[in-house]
Amino acid sequence: MEGGLGAMDISEVAKRSGVAASALRYYERKGLIRSLAAHGARRRFAPAVLDQLALIALGKAAGFSLDEIRVMLTPHGAADIDRTALAAKADELEVMVKRLRAMIRGLRHAVVCPAASHAECPSFQRLLSAAASGALERPAVSRARPGR
Repeated sequence: MEGGLGAMDISEVAKRSGVAASALRYYERKGLIRSLAAHGARRRFAPAVLDQLALIALGKAAGFSLDEIRVMLTPHGAADIDRTALAAKADELEVMVKRLRAMIRGLRHAVVCPAASHAECPSFQRLLSAAASGALERPAVSRARPGR
């Protein structure tokens, strides 16, 4: 489809996808998307780039790095998603959700706690201890996560 029917220039892709042209150029340099042969000074993209950009947005929303997302795309931009990576990310998000729910419960309790001060509230003190120990931080990931 070299510069062919349906090809869009970078400004049209930016407008239709909501992704800035600078981000499109960055994604292209990172190997996430590919432009067709340049038409004049402007990059041109196949219509399928919109689906690729949607997949990139979904991956970013789920917490995948751009390098991790790139591995999920074939050289032609089709999705080739490793189900093991999806399961690992789902597990990571589940741990994060549990941690956030516990934090929400602790903060909600602090709002209505009958103790004279937060310093006297055992629940709030447990929340402080968890924060001080690093238990509320994002869990360490077992592999390097470049691109974040």
